[in-house]
Amino acid sequence: MGTIHLFRKPQRSFFGKLLQEFRLVAADRRSWKILLFGAINLTCTGFLLMWCSSTNSIALTAYTYLTIFDLFSLMTCLISYWVMMRKPSPVYSFGFERLEVLAVFASTVLAQLGALFILKESAERFLEQPEIHTGRLLVGTFVALSFNLFTMLSIRNKPFAYVSEAASTSWLQEHVADLSRSLCGIIPGLSSIFLPRMNPFVLIDLAGAFALCITYMLIEINNFFAVDTASAIAIALMTFGTMYPMSVYSGKVLLQTTPPHVIGQLDKLIREVSTLDGVLEVRNEHFWTLGFGSLAGSVHVRIRRDANEQMVLAHVTNRLYTLVSTLTVQIFKDDWIRPALLSGPVAANVLNFSDHHIIPMPPLKGTDDSNPVTSTPAKPSSPPPEFSFNTPGKNMNPVILLNTQTRPYGLGLNHGHTPYSSMLNQGLAVPGIGATQGFRTGFTNMPSRYGTNNRQPRP
Repeated sequence: MGTIHLFRKPQRSFFGKLLQEFRLVAADRRSWKILLFGAINLTCTGFLLMWCSSTNSIALTAYTYLTIFDLFSLMTCLISYWVMMRKPSPVYSFGFERLEVLAVFASTVLAQLGALFILKESAERFLEQPEIHTGRLLVGTFVALSFNLFTMLSIRNKPFAYVSEAASTSWLQEHVADLSRSLCGIIPGLSSIFLPRMNPFVLIDLAGAFALCITYMLIEINNFFAVDTASAIAIALMTFGTMYPMSVYSGKVLLQTTPPHVIGQLDKLIREVSTLDGVLEVRNEHFWTLGFGSLAGSVHVRIRRDANEQMVLAHVTNRLYTLVSTLTVQIFKDDWIRPALLSGPVAANVLNFSDHHIIPMPPLKGTDDSNPVTSTPAKPSSPPPEFSFNTPGKNMNPVILLNTQTRPYGLGLNHGHTPYSSMLNQGLAVPGIGATQGFRTGFTNMPSRYGTNNRQPRP
């Protein structure tokens, strides 16, 4: 028998925590309708997959994937409700808004993967086209279209509604917009319906159903089975073209980038903040997208030493809060220091130091473990160096020698002649500051001759 801990808190499993969060979401009455639509979606998807197998139609399979995407959108809506219920925690200080961004990104990427799978199957069917049975093809088309439109128009999906409006338009929306402008030029009364930006999900549902209706008619009239594969490719391309801009937009949000349409507004606000009373400089500003429609940012503000920190903080926050919902402002006062000025005669001991001060130098590595040619540690197992230079004085300890030449513009101080041998034996000497104007570098153990040109030292 193990030790029994009476007051130990039991650890919940992952499924236990998931069930607890699901109960939290299910307690809201708004989520009941989403759960009901989710159950209906699973039923319709099951029937559609069976009809796809019986009709042997890949176009109907591609259209059924849109129903599966509706199931992902319903799950994203539930996640959005859960995010609104949860409060920020010490671990997730910015809240859980990025979770719904991740849900949108995952849903759109899975839809594109399904479209790529359809394209791969369609390429194989072009080599050997099977026979298509149209008994339930038209029924399955209308069932899928009715459920998709009813789901999109009945439930307000906040994340997908925002992404569909903020993301760039797809090629399908652009072509439909061109046709709508041409049609509204003939019938001006339709401008209120067709000219605004159409919902991409409703548009792809209508376009896919139209492609399936043409497939049914051509197969019934001429037994042209290859049109089913062509319709599947068209539906897959429309799905990929519709989901790709949404994936790009949500991916940029996950990468914490600044939206291009707010850069100009942010620059204007920063200029206004820099002109406030007491503000000297605004620097290290960083703004990024936290979630759909919410910006986060941080900024450092340098103010005068006599300015009121709380007053400046209130004004800066008031200006930036109109655009940045989650803002961190760090206020610090000016830290410049007034330099001290010296007046009066300078003492003599400031210019003259004793000439016998010795500054210890850290000894270099011994020559026993170095290569005298290349001044690199020699390893028994390492190959010889590729290049070697016969440079004298490579392993010598540097010393600083006093420039003994007197200058006519000196301070009138006497310069004694210091022999080189004593300086080299001494190590590193520090002469008086007032007694020297320059330094030279010498080396110990320096060879007496470097070549045939041997100059005699000047007296």
